[in-house]
Amino acid sequence: MFVLEQEEYQREGIEWTFIDFGMDLQQCIELIEKNNGFNQLCINFTNERLQQFFNHYMFILEQEEYEREGIQWTFIDFGLDLQPTIDLIEKPMGILSILEEESMFPKATDQTFAEKLMTNHLGKSAPFMKPRPPKPGIPAGHFAIGHYAGVVSYNISGWLEKNKDPLNDTVVDQFKKGSNALMVEIFADHPGQSADPAAAKGGRGKKGAGFATVSSSYKEQLNNLMTTLKSTQPHFVRCIIPNEMKTAGVVDAHLVMHQLTCNGVLEGIRICRKGFPNRMMYPDFKLRYMILNPKGVEAEKDLKKTAQVIMDAAGLDSELYRLGNTKA
Repeated sequence: MFVLEQEEYQREGIEWTFIDFGMDLQQCIELIEKNNGFNQLCINFTNERLQQFFNHYMFILEQEEYEREGIQWTFIDFGLDLQPTIDLIEKPMGILSILEEESMFPKATDQTFAEKLMTNHLGKSAPFMKPRPPKPGIPAGHFAIGHYAGVVSYNISGWLEKNKDPLNDTVVDQFKKGSNALMVEIFADHPGQSADPAAAKGGRGKKGAGFATVSSSYKEQLNNLMTTLKSTQPHFVRCIIPNEMKTAGVVDAHLVMHQLTCNGVLEGIRICRKGFPNRMMYPDFKLRYMILNPKGVEAEKDLKKTAQVIMDAAGLDSELYRLGNTKA
């Protein structure tokens, strides 16, 4: 996703760090038959957030634009709201929140973590489900989540220990006192052996700085990424896998259709066909197309009426375009 936007920066000589999201729908599909761990939950959740961003940008904002422009439009429910799954994972008492809470209790185990998940979500959160029986040779899952590409089972063995990810204080001290400026900056706020004990413990009203879980760091980084993306004008590139055999010239129609459906491409096309995806501010429209009727444009001072003069000169069917408050 967002590849064209970044390639444009490179062509224009704009300084830019290329963002490689490294994830596609097919990877998620391949995981449906397996039981996955904490790392895969993070990857799938990132995919979920990116897909929701695509849905919001392509469907919600697109239709809100018609309302702002005063264009008569019947709102289309595209049926791809991923918010329930996102809430299940990231909201208070969601999966990551419970994982973080359990990571702070010395006596917590995988079993107590699994029980808390079941108590809080089974039968209460629609995307949270019991896992399917595993295939031979695959460990049993503890729970499953309905992601946009399908139901994925997860095995929580070792999640608590992995989430704590403790760093040896001596190692932290070496990083902080080393000659690598990047490492010094990264670990500047991380308490090591030489840190003030009072600062390392932190206050009761605040989590100790020394206990930063993997899940909390991950959520912060993901939220920062989404904030960055929302401040851009994105362009989307969808990578479609034609077949699972990696064979040239073979197209699995069912597989391709499944990817196009899950990615929201078909719904995007449906809205574009019913809507008006290409639009231009009236001053730009006048400047670009006044050549079609120079005298008529020169005689008309109102920009919206000027656009109508140009459309009439082009002989376009009035059903093929709309004139909004600020755009044609």
